[in-house]
Amino acid sequence: MCSLTSLLVLGLLCVAVRLNAVDEFRFASYYGDHMVLQKVPERAVLWGYGSTGSKVIVSLVGEQGSRAEQAVSVQNGIWRVTLDPVKAGGPYNLTAIQQDAARAQVTLTDVLFGDVWLCGGQSNMAMTLSQVFNASEEQALAPKYPHVRIFMAALEHSDEPLMDLARVEVPWSVPSPELVGGPAFTHYSAVCWLFGRYLYKILGYPVGLVESCWGGTPVEAWSSTRALQKCGLEKQEKVDSSYLYLPGRLPLLPGWMSQFMLTWKKSILWNAMIHPLLNMTIKGAIWYQGEANTNYNLLKYACSFPAMIDDWRATFHEGSGGQTAADFPFGFVQISTDVKSSQSESFPILRWQQTAGYGFAPNPRMKNTFMAVALDLPDETSRWGSIHPRDKQDVAYRLTLGARAVAYGEKGVSFQGPFPAKVLLSGDSINITYTQAVSVTPSKSVFEICCTQEKTPCRSNSTWLPAPIMQWGGRYIQVSVSMCENVVSGLRYAWRDWPCNFKACPVYSADRELPAPPFTVNRWP
Repeated sequence: MCSLTSLLVLGLLCVAVRLNAVDEFRFASYYGDHMVLQKVPERAVLWGYGSTGSKVIVSLVGEQGSRAEQAVSVQNGIWRVTLDPVKAGGPYNLTAIQQDAARAQVTLTDVLFGDVWLCGGQSNMAMTLSQVFNASEEQALAPKYPHVRIFMAALEHSDEPLMDLARVEVPWSVPSPELVGGPAFTHYSAVCWLFGRYLYKILGYPVGLVESCWGGTPVEAWSSTRALQKCGLEKQEKVDSSYLYLPGRLPLLPGWMSQFMLTWKKSILWNAMIHPLLNMTIKGAIWYQGEANTNYNLLKYACSFPAMIDDWRATFHEGSGGQTAADFPFGFVQISTDVKSSQSESFPILRWQQTAGYGFAPNPRMKNTFMAVALDLPDETSRWGSIHPRDKQDVAYRLTLGARAVAYGEKGVSFQGPFPAKVLLSGDSINITYTQAVSVTPSKSVFEICCTQEKTPCRSNSTWLPAPIMQWGGRYIQVSVSMCENVVSGLRYAWRDWPCNFKACPVYSADRELPAPPFTVNRWP
């Protein structure tokens, strides 16, 4: 069986074969003026195209005139260097010179070193700043953050893994109102930009943002065959995304909607929009996806999503020659809401599946991850359909809290809402002890109990009855089970598509900053 390293090398050779003789000496598609490269302790990887057998000299020149050079040979039309570690800052000029008969030179200017984050997912990640609340004010702030640089891969798909991006939508750029705004769903991600902006205010050094996402797409499109095999999903089939975006979910069908009306095959976006980035050294990734899987392989998501994370980590580590951490931090958004009156359990089930059945992150299956809960951010009047809430500021802020705690190890940063540590049935009530102090608003229905004739596991089609909140204090909540005349076999919280109004769920952290995530407890496993 081929190793990941051999697969990546093979990819390089395949690129060289497809290009035949490379006439143009250049960097790969995702390097350019204004870019951010990963800072110390990691080392940035650079690669490009040249004439086989030629020698390439790569030099990095800083403001103070300091100069670092490395030499490498072009093999099969490809050259590649790994820079020495560079501290955060800049700007630098980065020059690559091809010597010998085919002499050529390329210089990239205004290069910064900092932390590089990859932003992936579907349409809620693809929503631009022009679509969110307070859009004009948010866009006007962009020039105040010149050290938060943005890059965006173009929408492409491929049946085979590509070594380089087929196209670039937004080359590395200094942010402007136009660049971070742009047309709906087709320009720069609001969540990605806001996450980078908030993170920069904490870190105080450059942040590079690489967006690679596409609306209406299931996790299978972003997963390699290796990852899919882990979950028995490798069998190829076509998925009509008009099924994933059901009629009525989007009241308007503007031009960008045509992007969604494609027939998806597994791995086609991994091949075209993730695999080409593997040689890049990154700090971590954030992800907003899952809505498409509420109608496709829903009960497999607890396997397919963690498997995708594992595979991304392994392949980025291999592709960067070990510079990207083998367990790089991975943040994700637990999906928000869709239909207010829905009785379907597909959204709550998907939220649970996103955590691999633990209800929180990080967890034993998904280590070094962090989760932004978003079920309390519904938007019934969103112009883009209620499946596309406009409050992306809170989503990004919650992701930033997770990054501070998990990716940067910042002490004292609360990034998780309350979660049950112990559930005890006593008489006609259940006492729930939480991991932290809670702020509670009374509710008669957000908690539910599973009521069965005998001791048996609870399922979606079991009888679930309201369990009103009776009292609370400190770290506990007591709910009533008096409505069940038989056996209380389970308990769940916020197990609905749309469990509460905007920032009005019943249970939050003591400071009311972070909502408690949904959970389900089965008394008889």
